[in-house]
Amino acid sequence: MRNYSYCILLGLLLWVAAAVLAGPTLAAGGAHVVDDSEVETPGTCHVELWVADFVPGDGYGNIAPACTALAIPWLEIGAAYAHYWDQVIGGPLIGPQMKINFQPASTGVGIGLGLNAGVNARTGYLGLAGLTALVTVPVTEKFRINVNAGWSYLQSNQPNALFWGAQVELDVGWDLSLMMEAFGRQPGVVGNQIGLRFTPSAHPRFDFDLLAGTVYDAPNTKFFTLGVTIRF
Repeated sequence: MRNYSYCILLGLLLWVAAAVLAGPTLAAGGAHVVDDSEVETPGTCHVELWVADFVPGDGYGNIAPACTALAIPWLEIGAAYAHYWDQVIGGPLIGPQMKINFQPASTGVGIGLGLNAGVNARTGYLGLAGLTALVTVPVTEKFRINVNAGWSYLQSNQPNALFWGAQVELDVGWDLSLMMEAFGRQPGVVGNQIGLRFTPSAHPRFDFDLLAGTVYDAPNTKFFTLGVTIRF
């Protein structure tokens, strides 16, 4: 049960390494489990890097570059490489990621679609894949809600499942935003995460994330994440 729960959690965390908004504070994606509907600023690329540590010591490191071209401003294309040091995957996963924005959040409700897959570089087998509907509701300039739902594949005892997630983001000032989210893979486990993102106003091309979360499985697994996003 413990190994199965780790596998679900690791897949969830890798699954949503997608876009980061152009805005300086409110910005889902990266090490957040729940993603927003927005693509990267057209003509801009970014690289997301983070390390997650699980109690009592498993975890993984991730690097995920992505770009949105000026010619196709509604499409973000990227890839992800994640190396796991755990009892289940214990190796590198590599694969493509894509996000399509059908309606920007500036219209009142943002609608997007996220797609991704990861292949174990050691075995050649598909490790995970996902197709996720992404909805963003900007309640105010400083507060918004993100909702996700879709199909999740994970090489495990339960390969196909429903993924769901909901997140609130709040600009709390001092170049900081607060994120709180809940997520799950059903049938499977559920969890939550809370974190702060620091985007220095003098250098808005950088985001720094500090996150802590829990998955409510048999041992109630806790995890902590440090991340950085660089745009260019």
